[in-house]
Formats: sequence, structure tokens, C-alpha cells
Amino acid sequence: MKDVDFREGYVIRDQYATHFLTFTVCGWIDLFSRKVYRDILLDGLRYAQQQQQLILNAYVIMSNHMHLIARANEKQRKTLSDIIRDFKKFTHKQMAPVIQSDAESRRQWMIHQFEYYGSANSNNKGWQIWSNDNHPEECFSAAFTETKLDCTHYNPVRAGIVEKPEDYLYSSAGYYATGRGLIHVDVI
Repeated sequence: MKDVDFREGYVIRDQYATHFLTFTVCGWIDLFSRKVYRDILLDGLRYAQQQQQLILNAYVIMSNHMHLIARANEKQRKTLSDIIRDFKKFTHKQMAPVIQSDAESRRQWMIHQFEYYGSANSNNKGWQIWSNDNHPEECFSAAFTETKLDCTHYNPVRAGIVEKPEDYLYSSAGYYATGRGLIHVDVI
């Protein structure tokens, strides 16, 4: 029972249900290989939690994508789609000046790439960092949610970055293991 409409792809039908989400950088560019961009993502998650009442259950930040298990707070007006849109907008605005700065050695290439992806999207006025799809999958059962939690936390292990999920700093796995991490999560 996945959220698939074969005419529209993956969609969020229940805006207040818990979903497994994947946010991808356009062209799978390894933008998050640098700490400054990962920290912007963490700030964006904190912003979504504090300002928009995002309920974050799990996350992992990889070099070119991130996974979340999250939901919108049904007591608020913001839907999950609203929060995702605002998160991507917030992080784009924070990352753009860093990409354009002299400190970014890949600056010209990345700007060219993000301009290309932006020009391919008629909804864009400039360049585009995030792909449009969030690949939302509703967590419809405890077993499905556990599978997606493992997928999230074991991503750095499968990538050969760490041996144990809780050793990866930019993930909620450490929070699940010790109750401490870079950002608060609501443990499932």
C-alpha cells in the first residue's frame, strides 16, 4: 500500500501521516560532502521543527541526498508539503551564497549545473539545487516504518563510511542509540 498514483508518481495523500522522504540534489551532485552544507541542512531541520512544528523521527544526510522520516503536526495549519517546500526554500537560500563564494572551489561548475537544472524547470526563476521529487512513502505499518528506519540509519554503513550506524554524525542513529545527537528527534 504505497502512495503511488501511476499518473502522478509518488504523492502525499495524507498530509499529517508519517512519511519516509528522500530529498535529492539535482544531478546527484555531491554538495553535502562539505560540512558547511550539512550544517545548513541541520539548521533547516531545526527551523522546520521550531517554526513549522515538523515532527522529525529520523534523518540521514549523505553526500548528495538525505532521507527523513517525518510528519506535520496535525494541530498546525502547515501540511507536510508546505513544510517540505519551505525547508527546501530555506536551505536553498542559505546554500546559494556559500556556493557563490570564493571558498567554494567547485563554484563555477556547480553554478553552471544548478543553472542548467533551473532552466529545465518552468517554475524556476533562477538555478535549482533540489530536485522536485521527494519520493514520499507513507509509513502505513510498524514493519514498513522499521524497514525505512533501517534504510535511513544504515545508509552510511552501506556506503562504507562507518561500520555502525550510530557512528555517523549526520544521522539520527546516534540519537536512537544514546539519546544524544546533533538534532532532536522524536524516537519511533
